[in-house]
Amino acid sequence: MSGNKLAIKEVAQRLDVSTATISNAFNRPDQLSEKKRKAILAACEDMGYFGPNKAARSLRQGKSNIIALILPDELDYMVSDPVATQFMEGVAKTFKASGKHLLLFSGNNESVSDVIDFVDGFICYGSPRNPRLLSQLPNIKKPIVTIDFDIEKTPSVNIDNEEAAYQSALMALKKDVNNPVILGLRLLDEPYACAVANKSLINTEHSISHRRLDGYKRALAENGIKISDDKIWHIPESTHEFAIVAAREALASTPRPTILLCMSDIIALSAMQEALRIGLRIPEDIHVVGFDGIEQGQRYHPTLATVQQFSVDKGKKAAEIFLNKSKASEVLGFKIIPGESAPN
Repeated sequence: MSGNKLAIKEVAQRLDVSTATISNAFNRPDQLSEKKRKAILAACEDMGYFGPNKAARSLRQGKSNIIALILPDELDYMVSDPVATQFMEGVAKTFKASGKHLLLFSGNNESVSDVIDFVDGFICYGSPRNPRLLSQLPNIKKPIVTIDFDIEKTPSVNIDNEEAAYQSALMALKKDVNNPVILGLRLLDEPYACAVANKSLINTEHSISHRRLDGYKRALAENGIKISDDKIWHIPESTHEFAIVAAREALASTPRPTILLCMSDIIALSAMQEALRIGLRIPEDIHVVGFDGIEQGQRYHPTLATVQQFSVDKGKKAAEIFLNKSKASEVLGFKIIPGESAPN
């Protein structure tokens, strides 16, 4: 068997049949007798030939049935994030029913040029980390749906992050709960957890984290509470490892905070773990509020007060908009989940 990839024309010559016969054996079995088809497939397998080039055929037809799902960060991080995986589940289920396939693509890449010719379009889940890739999205000529951020003249799926954060903060604020710390997610261009202090915030236009920050600040202001930037923390990734660093330092500050407003449930659960470790009582000594509504928060004790965004439904809706070629954006609902960590 030759180490070079065989072309259909060479295979047809070796078997003394037409290229159409080879193609029919792989793609249109009804055009050949079962005996002849099996003989051709067996001969092809012996040669190391496994069918016509599907990628080339897709390019000729202008359709591959593959949709690129651009995730905002590195793939190993995104596939471990429970909120992202729920979203991907919703997209995958809807596309599977329609015979479509997903190609995962990291938002840390420089360009979509490597895949744009081989996909039918893009679903972009969150603003990509790489600003160059973000700047390319408005110029893509293929269908695109954005999630959790907007591009002009492009359909999107969002929730009202500011309102959700605002309502969750109001749920937790009480007369004696008046010393807040915000454990934010990706507010700075820094690879480590740190207080915002006097550093410049990044990506305010496309960032859901900044919308949540706006919501928290609005709720605090309505309660007559001021919060300084040194009480707002940047956490680069929604992981226990980064969150525990911020929580440990925030809880060690003087005066000790009486409420932690956390931009993800993972951050909130890590903060609760640290609070309990140092002997604080939840909610007697400190209130904790999360964001996302992952199942783990309701299995924890005390249960987590949080915002539930329906990520599977968000994925389904994004896929439906893509399949239906809709131009309309959708703003989905959310639900405030009371919990023992911040009782009403």
